[in-house]
Amino acid sequence: MMADEAGFQAWSQDFRPRALEAGVKAATWDREMRQALFLPDVVRRDRNQNEFTRTIWDYLDIAVSEERVSSGQKALKKHADLLAQIEARYGVPQEIVLAVWGLETSYGSWRGDTDTISALATLTYDGRREGFFAGQLIQALKILEAGEIAREKMRGSWAGAMGHTQFMPGSWADYAIDFDGDGRRNLWSDDPADALASAAHYLAQHGWVKGQPWGMEIRLPEGFDYDLTSEQVIKPAEAWRALGITPMAGGSLPEGDRISILVPAGAGGAAFAIWPNFRAIESYNPADAYVIAIGHLADRIAGGAPIRAAWPRHWQALSLEERKELQSRLTGAGFDSGGADGRIGPKTVAAVKAWQKARGLRADGYASPDVLAALQAGGEAP
Repeated sequence: MMADEAGFQAWSQDFRPRALEAGVKAATWDREMRQALFLPDVVRRDRNQNEFTRTIWDYLDIAVSEERVSSGQKALKKHADLLAQIEARYGVPQEIVLAVWGLETSYGSWRGDTDTISALATLTYDGRREGFFAGQLIQALKILEAGEIAREKMRGSWAGAMGHTQFMPGSWADYAIDFDGDGRRNLWSDDPADALASAAHYLAQHGWVKGQPWGMEIRLPEGFDYDLTSEQVIKPAEAWRALGITPMAGGSLPEGDRISILVPAGAGGAAFAIWPNFRAIESYNPADAYVIAIGHLADRIAGGAPIRAAWPRHWQALSLEERKELQSRLTGAGFDSGGADGRIGPKTVAAVKAWQKARGLRADGYASPDVLAALQAGGEAP
């Protein structure tokens, strides 16, 4: 496929019957797609996502900056009544809703300026995730067709996320709420009421448990078995207490039947106990760093302390090619990493743990530069 404007226009004509079959009116397709443009920068940014890498501590330095915390506290006061109503209806703490707003668009100050139809059409035409973006494009056209928003105001991120809380069109269809009762589910307005209520509704529908925390920083005892640090290892609070797990802030681990332990930077960084609400936030964005940022920003807005543990700041993040090399070398040493795609998922973490255990090392599963260096030096397990 020729990735240019001419190819894009040809694709548009070819895709038209599919959109009409999915329920988009011919007049809507013709009118809106006549204005759509191929956006090369959108393709470039989509292609380069895997190249972008940042350590969790660098990410949190930005995501939970003092400025963002201060702005969140100001927003908490400004929108106190609205947020209290949203929390009462959906059971999601107002600080969590604020944290989503703060991380997604800096409390509405930057909602994106890319034409949503052009962005989604470009990504559908490009084809890397054609099925997903085709569905989003069709839904975006239906939003326009229903008169929910004018085309010139339907602007957002390069990937098609929209409004204060950066909903994709499909999420708008399934979870957006007309909280102010004006007959429209308006995530784009300067008034954030519908958007904030929609974010709370989204989290509630994805399993938010009222009265439980998202997670908290914890202190691990000496000799702790790092094989237990995984979302797949789930224990009740009493079992973790029996192993010596305590909150970093003091006291005793709160109740809960489904708690896991995460060490997102390995044994050299902070450790967190996570409750099912962690997984509810994961539905918004599955990256652990994002979920921890949302939870920690909410805690800070509520007056909580910064993360107390030190991070291994001497380590640089591995590049995409380095992550691929690490995976290949693990597999070559007999520890199946599940492929060399550069994505450090559960299989790669398990492979790192197995490699570390075989070498008599603390098996925290963290794919650090030291692990890669040892593998490069021929550090296969004995």
